[in-house]
Amino acid sequence: MKPSTDPARLVLGSPSTLRDLESAAGPLDIEISADAAAAVKRGQDFVRSEIGTGRAVYGSTTGFGPLVLFEGRATAADQCDNVLQHLTVGQGPDLPPAVARAAMLARLTSLSRGLSGVADTVVDGLRAMLATDFAPAIPVLGSVGASGDLVPLAHAVQALRGNGFAYIGEERMPADVALRRAGLEPLELDGRDALGLVNGTSVTTALCGLAAVSAARSLRAASALVALLADVLGCTPAFLEPALLAAYGHPEVTAVGADLAARLAGVVPEEGRPLQEPYSIRCTPQLLGAASAALDWATRTVTRDLNGVSDNPLFFPDEDLIAHGGNFFGQPAAFAGDLLSIVLTQVGNLAERQVDLLVDPHRNGGRTPMLSPEPGRQHAVQGLQVLSTSTVVAMRRACVPAGMQSVPTNMHNQDVVPFGTQAALTAYEQSGKLRLLHGALAVALRQAIHVGQRVPTAPRCVALAEALIEAVPPIEVDRALDGEIRLAADILDEFVERESAGARESAV
Repeated sequence: MKPSTDPARLVLGSPSTLRDLESAAGPLDIEISADAAAAVKRGQDFVRSEIGTGRAVYGSTTGFGPLVLFEGRATAADQCDNVLQHLTVGQGPDLPPAVARAAMLARLTSLSRGLSGVADTVVDGLRAMLATDFAPAIPVLGSVGASGDLVPLAHAVQALRGNGFAYIGEERMPADVALRRAGLEPLELDGRDALGLVNGTSVTTALCGLAAVSAARSLRAASALVALLADVLGCTPAFLEPALLAAYGHPEVTAVGADLAARLAGVVPEEGRPLQEPYSIRCTPQLLGAASAALDWATRTVTRDLNGVSDNPLFFPDEDLIAHGGNFFGQPAAFAGDLLSIVLTQVGNLAERQVDLLVDPHRNGGRTPMLSPEPGRQHAVQGLQVLSTSTVVAMRRACVPAGMQSVPTNMHNQDVVPFGTQAALTAYEQSGKLRLLHGALAVALRQAIHVGQRVPTAPRCVALAEALIEAVPPIEVDRALDGEIRLAADILDEFVERESAGARESAV
């Protein structure tokens, strides 16, 4: 989904949503509530006063990980280097800048609760960064998701200090150059600030949250495409009978069935259709309903992560408490990411089977093979189907769960780890592949309308068909379709977003 050109406005201290993470793709106008600002200042003062008394505070007066048994460096600035330098080891390609910015928003949200004890200048610095189009360069490899996303976030913090690399928009450059272009000053940190910035699951939360938002949009797109497919083929919507779906016992299935029935309202069925449609049509309420239920759980879980505090230790001034524990352990998001990958892949299976149905002259309502206007001379969507097959197999291969791939590390200090970052990265990548599958299916449906005798009859299906027809020309002579598949995916996103906005306005 393309970011809005208008800066979004957020208030720290208010509940955050996963859609906020998506808004971080562009500049954000971020305010901080008086209560949140006071909490940050209170936590900062408490940490400084306790360190001044000689009280042991992990990461501020000690080494890190299993080296906690040893004293840290003498000065606050050196202690900052102590945490960051040994963690700047990440490898692989960078995360997309939009993901890196979403991770910074997630980290800011956690730190603004005031329980991490970081300086108010850290919170202000992140707010200032997110008001620009600066994004730190964050490599994908390095996190086991157990003490938070230590390695990727260390790279992010280094960029904010002017070290390493960063982006302005989509352009990669040295971080100090990017800071100057954005009009930002390098962050100045002590050991507690640096540890508070890296010791959380914010990259995991950002990836999982963006995947969940994309998945929700893709489920709406899947319903719109199923309805258009059924209309193009002239199916009788008997499989959406409310009593039938209610008997199944799953309210999400009933809800999907009601949505499909509304999309097919006014449809004129084709005479001579079989009594029962293929499963890729008839069982879509059950499949998409189950996907919706699983997505709801994953969304709730990641939203809790976003609004919680992932760090160690945490500081509670009112209780005179410094609590050392494991709130950086990304197991909830690991399970959520794995579940999202499974959901996205099964919805991808559905889309690929629907493409297969459309290209088969024995099942596509009497249309030509491959929806070609001249079979043999023109191949129309033949390559598109191969893409669909390739993409869905890539999704299946990526579906191996990460949330139980525990391998001890860190001198067995981290003797059980959740690999939530890898689960979340896979889910994010799966969401992008599903968009492309839906784009391919949309192009195939547009071509099916062109070569068939039947046009859509249900008004909402007609609206989607018209949007696709306006943007994607019919295939009369074979041409490259790669860009049109991506364009169709964008059209689907925009179509379901407009529908959702209209539904919200009607509810007011």
